[in-house]
Amino acid sequence: MIMKTLRTGIIQQSKTADIALNRSRLAAEVRRLAADGAQLIVNQELHDSLYFCQTENVDLCDLAVDIPGEATDFYSALAKECGVVIVSSLFERRAPGLYHNTAVVFERDGSIAGKYRKMHIPDDPAYYEKFYFTPGDLGFEPIDTSVGRLGVLVCWDQWYPEAARLMALAGAEILIYPTAIGWESSDTPDEKERQREAWVTVQRGHAIANGLPVVTVNRVGHEPDPSGATNGITFWGTSFVAGPQGEFLFKAPDDAECSAIVDVNMERSEQVRRWWPFLRDRRIDAYGDLVKRFR
Repeated sequence: MIMKTLRTGIIQQSKTADIALNRSRLAAEVRRLAADGAQLIVNQELHDSLYFCQTENVDLCDLAVDIPGEATDFYSALAKECGVVIVSSLFERRAPGLYHNTAVVFERDGSIAGKYRKMHIPDDPAYYEKFYFTPGDLGFEPIDTSVGRLGVLVCWDQWYPEAARLMALAGAEILIYPTAIGWESSDTPDEKERQREAWVTVQRGHAIANGLPVVTVNRVGHEPDPSGATNGITFWGTSFVAGPQGEFLFKAPDDAECSAIVDVNMERSEQVRRWWPFLRDRRIDAYGDLVKRFR
C-alpha cells in the first residue's frame, strides 16, 4: 500500500576509522529523526567505516560482516526501537574470499525486509571496488516494506538508466541510492563542479524518465589515502531528494554533515505518469540491442 506522504529521513555524515563511534553517531541521528516523525531513514554507502576502497589491501576484507550477523543485529534493534524502516549499506562477507557491497533494508519491527547487492562495480583510481566486491546476483528487485516498494540501488548503479528502469518496471515506488562519491584534489574547480552537476543531473533524469521520486544520500568530508598515492577523496555531500519530475524537494550542502526529513508525496507519481506516459510509449519491440555491449 502506497503511503500518501512518506516522511523520509536522510543522514549525510563524515566517517572515522572507529566503527563503534560511526554506529553510535548514526544511531543518534536515526533516533532524532524518528522522534521528529521520520518513517523511512536512508543512510550513505558503507556507513560503518571509512571508504576503504582507496587502496587494494586484502587485510581490509576483515571489515566485512556476515548477513545476518552482529551488524544486522545492531540495525535491526535500532529499527525496532525507533519504529522506522532503515536502509543500511554494509560490506557483506558471503563466504571466505567472497564479498559484496550490500544494502540491507530493515522493517520497523526489526526484521530484514530484504537486501540488494550492488550490481555495477567501479574500478578507478581511489575507487578500487572490483578488488573487494563481487557484482550482485540478486537482480534489480524492489524490496517490499510497510512504507512502500523500495527500489534500492547503490552508488555506481546511479549512473545507469537501465538499473533505474528495471527497478521501475519491477514496481518500485521510489528509487534510493546510498552513495560514496567525491572529488580528487588535482581536479580544477570547474571540473569538480561539472562532475557533481553531472551526478545530480543523471539521477534527476532517472526520476523524470521513470516518474518516480529519487533519494540519494552521500558521504561528506575528506578521507586521506592510506597509501599516499593520491591526496585522498573529499566526498561532496549534496545528498538530495527529487520528485517524479526531477524537482528538488531537498538538497544538502556539499561541505557539511546534514540530517533532514523530507516529505515525499507518493501519490504524485501516478499523475505524472499520466501526463508523461513514457512507459506506455516505450518501443519494447525495438530494444533488443540493449543487451549487447556495443553495436
